[in-house]
Amino acid sequence: MKSEDIIGIIELGNVNIKCIIINLSNNKTEILSTSTTPSDGIYNDVIINMSKASKAVRSCISNAEKIAKISLKKINVVIEQTDFLCTKFSKHKKIDGSKIHKEDIEFLLKEAKKQLILNDNKQSIIHIFNYNYIVDGKKFIEEPIGVYADFLTHEITFITVPKNNLKNIVQVFIDCDLEIARIVSRSYALGAKLLSYEELESGSIIVDLGSEKTSFGFFKNLALTHSITFPIGINHINKDISKVCSLSLSESEKIKNNIDLSFKNNQDLFDENGYLKDFYFTDSSFRKISQKLIFDIINARLDEIIDLLKKQLSTAGFNKKPGTSFFITGGGSNLLNIEKYFVNFFGLNVKKINKDADNLEKSFSSCLGALKIIKDGWETEAIAEISNKKDEKISFFAKIFSINR
Repeated sequence: MKSEDIIGIIELGNVNIKCIIINLSNNKTEILSTSTTPSDGIYNDVIINMSKASKAVRSCISNAEKIAKISLKKINVVIEQTDFLCTKFSKHKKIDGSKIHKEDIEFLLKEAKKQLILNDNKQSIIHIFNYNYIVDGKKFIEEPIGVYADFLTHEITFITVPKNNLKNIVQVFIDCDLEIARIVSRSYALGAKLLSYEELESGSIIVDLGSEKTSFGFFKNLALTHSITFPIGINHINKDISKVCSLSLSESEKIKNNIDLSFKNNQDLFDENGYLKDFYFTDSSFRKISQKLIFDIINARLDEIIDLLKKQLSTAGFNKKPGTSFFITGGGSNLLNIEKYFVNFFGLNVKKINKDADNLEKSFSSCLGALKIIKDGWETEAIAEISNKKDEKISFFAKIFSINR
């Protein structure tokens, strides 16, 4: 195996750190190994304890390397922080009846980058997406090279992360004697892995319901046009039940995991009088806790998440129309009938995604999505460096623009 054919990808999560090593030789994709290690020193993908994080990351990568019988020099990192910023620009250029050249598009990209840095120089760019060209008032999805025009508008999305957050992640991997090849947003990776070409093009929402955070991604014209992560996750329901009902976190989690969010079939949870059954009191003394109280607690937290998502739909310029898809994934999507709960608020056909996949596909969806992006490129993304080997697979948009991160 040639070293350039080996790709390592690691996902820094709240619960687990996951590593996968892939061999791309002979035009095949062969998974050589996977490894999962409990997260330590990491919270919401931010390094909060350098020593613990380095130890956990080193352990995860080392386990994967031993199984694959190789030693990595570089690695790709999948993260999604609540500190991520999504910034949109519409940049304009007069063409005055001439043809549009690649230099015109490159100029608009560079101008957008300059403005972004001027607005906040404490951010590092991790992704740049083109999602529209407007030529004399008409929308073009593909690059309008060679088209005669009077006026060109280029609509661009930047995904950025605070520089210090990124420095801390880089330091963790330096401590592990590894260089970071690329940082990939989890929302972007999930979209690449879980959504079809048609869904990415026509307009799709993907909501990742995590343990301590919820991420929102809106894809349109094959680009991630809007993305945000909130520091509220499904585990907050456990904490709410525990606090209000004076139950242990394990008792609260058991209640949450067994609740039917259609709120119609909960006979296993509550007795004929509408009180929580005694066998849910494994750590606490039995007392009367009403069905209404449990439902009110869960509703309050889910409604908070949904209100935040609604605001983001408005910010993203989302228009509900045929062909638009709404998907939920992550650990929270396992809650019974949660998709029906979302339908009540969004009026869309909400689907759980990845529910029928095998364990590898489920557990490593983000890593496998990142692999697709790294291996094949993404036609609406501008990236920092492109090797000659991949040039034929990556769009003109990606080829013309080089950035310093």
